Amino acid sequence: MSSATAAITQSSSILPTVSSTAALTLANILYEKRGAIAYVTVNRPKVLNALNAATWQDLRTAFEDAQNDAAVRGVILTGAGDKAFIAGADIGDLAQASAIDAERSSRHGQEVLDLIENLGKPVVAAINGFALGGGCETAMACTIRIAVERAKFGQPEVKLGLLPGGGGTQRLPRLVGKGRALQLILSGGMISAQEGYRIGLVNEIVAAVDLIARSEAILNEIVANAPLAVKYALDAVNKGMEMSQSEGLALEASYFGLCAGTADKKEGTSAFLQKRPAQFHGR
Repeated sequence: MSSATAAITQSSSILPTVSSTAALTLANILYEKRGAIAYVTVNRPKVLNALNAATWQDLRTAFEDAQNDAAVRGVILTGAGDKAFIAGADIGDLAQASAIDAERSSRHGQEVLDLIENLGKPVVAAINGFALGGGCETAMACTIRIAVERAKFGQPEVKLGLLPGGGGTQRLPRLVGKGRALQLILSGGMISAQEGYRIGLVNEIVAAVDLIARSEAILNEIVANAPLAVKYALDAVNKGMEMSQSEGLALEASYFGLCAGTADKKEGTSAFLQKRPAQFHGR
């Protein structure tokens, strides 16, 4: 089986048809759904929204709910307060971790961020302050990154005798290139939102007052499109990044064919020809 065929086989199920209605109450995350958007807020402002084991688990629970709710078409992820998106891992926990504990913690965090990256729905990171260490890694797992002017980014793990363990050594080079990624990772330094935008880490910079509204506007623009086409486009880009170009092109063609067999494609093309708005239903 080719890489492209295997990827299609893993991703060809349609979107869920059952909407989740039960409200989730989580200790470290605020989670709500309004219309087609789910809002996930890391809620530990006293420690700058640092990630501990319980918070990672709450993130997994919230994103699994968003993934399984067909009414949710996109997610906004942000941090509570006005200082930090996520300022990194809980250093107190790290200080006590054994080598085995640290590897297990790294793998768990990577699994949660893989869920976010491959949700099948767009996730906008609304970065309202510091995005350091695991916070920068969490932002990089999102589909789009919108930052306020005061936001700061960095992978400071080497200053603690560690290296990025939540995907930073892998996602950062893919986003900004090997040289820039190595400079950030090896120096442990911070960069501004403006520098993040210049190197391609940040999609847009907005005033703090406009952060959520702009994130909503981006998602609403995406939500107007066919759900399955959005899902398959996300999969094609994410999986194609791990393939050769020829394998990626084969994957793209396979997804193109899958989309062509959907009711949404029939509706989209008919609406275009009839000069009316399309009504997509994700099937």
